[in-house]
Amino acid sequence: MALTNRYKSATGAGTVAALILVLVFGSPWYANWAVANTNAGTAGGWFLQLLAWPRWYLDSDDSIQTILAADLKAILVVAFTALFLYLLPGSQLARARGTLSQFFAGWASYVFAGAFAALITTLIQSNPSLLGAFRAAGDGATYGFFVGWIIGLATLGSWRGTRS
Repeated sequence: MALTNRYKSATGAGTVAALILVLVFGSPWYANWAVANTNAGTAGGWFLQLLAWPRWYLDSDDSIQTILAADLKAILVVAFTALFLYLLPGSQLARARGTLSQFFAGWASYVFAGAFAALITTLIQSNPSLLGAFRAAGDGATYGFFVGWIIGLATLGSWRGTRS
């Protein structure tokens, strides 16, 4: 009873959901399982592999720049989600809790977070290019579009910051 829906902020709920998505589905264990046990040629397999997009590493044979960029991308997805949830006015301007504006603001924040995290971290990798950064931002936006509805559901019905 201590934590009920009326005490949950949209920014906090969406950030926690993003953190859980990145920690669980971006883990090396899930990513390896998804690649080994799913078929990217099917919709379900493609989605299960897409969930592992902001993957983070504990150890790898890749260069330190690649590992750092991947880990930073996972961190930035969560941080940018919090930032965009705070900045997007949809959930704050909604007349009543539980409106679709909260859902779409949460969803959009994850699309933006994925795109910006990929754009920034691509520039850290070895041999960065502007075209590579744009392609990575497209991959991040794709991830945010197909997974962001989870963030939208997490923010749905949350406290907007004012009590009326």
